[in-house]
Amino acid sequence: MVRLIITLLASFILAVNAFVLPQDRTAGFSTALNVATFPPVPNSGDNSGYVAEISEENPLKVLVAGAGVGGCALAKVLSKNPNIDVTVLERTDAFKRFGGPIQLASNALEVLKEMDVEVFDQIMEKFTFTGDKENGIKDGIRTEWYAKFDLKNPAESRKMPYTGVIERPDLQEIYLKSLPEGCVQNGDGVKSYTTDKKTGAVTVELDSGKTVYGDVLIGADGIWSTVRATMRNEPARGEGSGASYSGYTVFAGELNYASPDHGQVGYKVYIGPGQYFVITDIGNGRYQWYAFLARDPGSISDPKPEGSSKYLQDIFAGWSSEIHAILTVTQEDEIEQRDLYDRPPSVRKPWCDGHVALLGDGIHAMMPNLGQGGCQAIEDAYVISKELGKAKSRTQVTGLLKSYQRRRLMRSAAVQGLSRFASDIIIRGFDTPAKIVKKDGEFMPRFENFNYAGIVTRMLQPILPVFFNVQFNFLYDGFRSEMEVDLVAALTFLVIGGFILLVTAGVVGEAGIAASIGLDALLGTEGFLDFEAISSAFEKFFST
Repeated sequence: MVRLIITLLASFILAVNAFVLPQDRTAGFSTALNVATFPPVPNSGDNSGYVAEISEENPLKVLVAGAGVGGCALAKVLSKNPNIDVTVLERTDAFKRFGGPIQLASNALEVLKEMDVEVFDQIMEKFTFTGDKENGIKDGIRTEWYAKFDLKNPAESRKMPYTGVIERPDLQEIYLKSLPEGCVQNGDGVKSYTTDKKTGAVTVELDSGKTVYGDVLIGADGIWSTVRATMRNEPARGEGSGASYSGYTVFAGELNYASPDHGQVGYKVYIGPGQYFVITDIGNGRYQWYAFLARDPGSISDPKPEGSSKYLQDIFAGWSSEIHAILTVTQEDEIEQRDLYDRPPSVRKPWCDGHVALLGDGIHAMMPNLGQGGCQAIEDAYVISKELGKAKSRTQVTGLLKSYQRRRLMRSAAVQGLSRFASDIIIRGFDTPAKIVKKDGEFMPRFENFNYAGIVTRMLQPILPVFFNVQFNFLYDGFRSEMEVDLVAALTFLVIGGFILLVTAGVVGEAGIAASIGLDALLGTEGFLDFEAISSAFEKFFST
């Protein structure tokens, strides 16, 4: 019980930090344009020509590692600034149409619209809205709706675009065509970097052994980021990398499918004991499904002699006919499996190293349940562009990147924690809801699934829509990552989230609870309370 109280207290700190932490918007800022105090820095491979002042004639040279969603969004918005010269360093030799759909929630769409209206309009031409349809959770056994979440009204009330999906290749193609010629350099990824201690200038070593020079390096190179590994002097992947196996593997299928509720339902999650199944409309008569299973790492190699579809049909035996209808028509080449890893943003380890900063999955990889992984990378890109856009001198870059970290740390931690929370509670805490059933002709009612988990699942039914509403309001209100005080939302998260944690504690287990709400952001990856961070949070909170 004591540990549970500590967990709830820490979740309150996380919620308060996410909404209340003030940011010193000028900390680390230097307005001096003192060229004489800095020695020359490599510019084109030599030591000549260093000038601190940023101008069109002497632009800030920004290197972006990785041409994913976050990297391309950042490159596009920075390329519009005449005082910034941006280059994207991408490891792949050439871009191919690869990958399935990506969800862009209303918060990310609003950011994209603010960053570039033309790109946003092109995205809308390829976009499929799901937020204006029915969305929610279904009883996986009985098929009836369990709880619906309203994506439509929170967006409409803020005059924001509805949540929806776009094929990743389409999104990438839009960005690549919109970037200046030569901006993206393929076939040579970032291996490591060094920085000049006095000026912050960055020397990047590429996989080929070549070197590239810049004023700023942004690591948008994914969950196994080499930029992060260099910054923290740790492995890019595996033990010690900071990324951890979530405990879940996911099967995903994408296919043409004549769904009976086409045009009415956008997203539905089927819940039941120990697993769940998702079906979503991705447009043009195509659907995607996900099967989330709690498994040990490496289950991809488990034998499936009759294929993945039959394997899943057996696992979901007795579940909704809607699940089996889509599974039975999915071909084997339309299914893939991957283990899920995530990475809580830590207050104990850096996001920035002088003129180098991390973006997206390299710093806060998250579970896919909220569809916020790409969205949060886009928000990162937005804040970085705003901060670097203020720079008049290269001497200001370190302070501006630190401001980016302060603005993004607690929001990304909250979203990452909510994403893990959703996975753990749905799989470990939810079951088939308890139900009293009395059919015509039966004298006595039947009590179905009246175990602890089933009763808890039924208890949460009227609470989840309220929690969803608070969650989406939080996501849609805070996308600019500005300093805002929203104690009502923070306390609502505490009360509702605390109740959910309390009633599911006997099912999930205290260790699962701590992981599910992303407490590594406060506890640190070493698993000890970061009292300095907690003390600082309270100090800043009570000083406002």
